[in-house]
Amino acid sequence: MAVTESTDVIEINDTNFTSSLAETELAVVDFFASWCGPCHMFAPVFRALSKKYPHVVFYKLDGETSPEARATVKIPGLPYFALYRNGELIDGVATSKQQKLQAMLDEHFGGAA
Repeated sequence: MAVTESTDVIEINDTNFTSSLAETELAVVDFFASWCGPCHMFAPVFRALSKKYPHVVFYKLDGETSPEARATVKIPGLPYFALYRNGELIDGVATSKQQKLQAMLDEHFGGAA
């Protein structure tokens, strides 16, 4: 069954990364690391954005414990956010600025509902 709406952030890992994205029309993945201070500081913003974009599924993935998933994207810095449409990577950005992530979501996914 395909996931169609998001009301929160779903944690994924190497085991379910590919299948989760394949079941999701629109998704954003927060690639983070447990040692990354900006990643922890941005977590509440990411959670708030998940409520603003209920038509997008928000995933969180620890790149340190999920090296296979991490290797699917080129991560220039953390936190890193990757956008997917029907399981295909369409864009990504390394940022800790809400406006930058929100602009990318609006550009690709049509803005908040």
